[in-house]
Amino acid sequence: MKNYLQKAYAFEGTVRIYAAITTEMVQEAQKIHQLWPTSCAALGRCLTIASIMSCTYKSGEHLTIKVCGDGPIGQITMEATDGKVRGFVHNPGVYLSYNNGKLNVGDAVGRNGYIEVIKDLHMRTPFSSTSELVSGEIAEDFTYYFAKSEQIPSAVGLGVLVDPDGKVLSAGGFLIQIMPGCKEETLKQLEEKLKVLKSCSEMVQEGYSAEEMIHEITDGNYELLETKELSYFCPCSKERFRKGLLSLGKTELTSILTEDKKASITCNFCGKQYEFNSNELEEMIHELILKEA
Repeated sequence: MKNYLQKAYAFEGTVRIYAAITTEMVQEAQKIHQLWPTSCAALGRCLTIASIMSCTYKSGEHLTIKVCGDGPIGQITMEATDGKVRGFVHNPGVYLSYNNGKLNVGDAVGRNGYIEVIKDLHMRTPFSSTSELVSGEIAEDFTYYFAKSEQIPSAVGLGVLVDPDGKVLSAGGFLIQIMPGCKEETLKQLEEKLKVLKSCSEMVQEGYSAEEMIHEITDGNYELLETKELSYFCPCSKERFRKGLLSLGKTELTSILTEDKKASITCNFCGKQYEFNSNELEEMIHELILKEA
């Protein structure tokens, strides 16, 4: 299992931990979008937390997550269901770094803005929640999101190591959630551990498994519950985009047919291109006319 997540309860069930290895998933996103290093690190961190978050909900429940900062990357958009995730950044060509050579994700994303999470939980209407960005570094921003919008005391760790040529060397992350009944001494133990814990990208690069990350965080005081595969997956299809064109209406489709003779659509998430020729556009217009009759 190349990209995967492991879930555990720790400290007698008072702490819930998810740890994920996402290196190949992030590398796939880099290839699809031709991401420069800092854009890659930002999207990779977002894809990692989105995939983890999707595993905290019931099967089939869908998340749309937007990170909207004032940095040069622009909006980052992800969708995730059952560990399957896809995403893109508005500007893939960003390479900012600090003087020590580490990628400057905070300035690239921006420190002014917000996170929006839209949850389709198969109810009448999707549920939406937002929180402000606090650093643009993604992990700190989602830690704040969970505390403010979900009212769950949490800690998020995310890391993506990218070489100057854009190759993803390691990627992974964790989500720690505090459950009711957690002792104060446990909280202090976790706080001290997180202060000295290696970065997620370091642990993954050194060969840590997801379970070994959990072991490192808890000093071995955990019970492994579940292992789940993660993947970069885009369910786009020509039929889906056909429905989107139909939603434009007869007048707009007629204008496209008259002016361009065809419609060309590229999926933002995976880069696949779909062509609709004049005959297909005429069929859609005829279909809409019949519905009006």
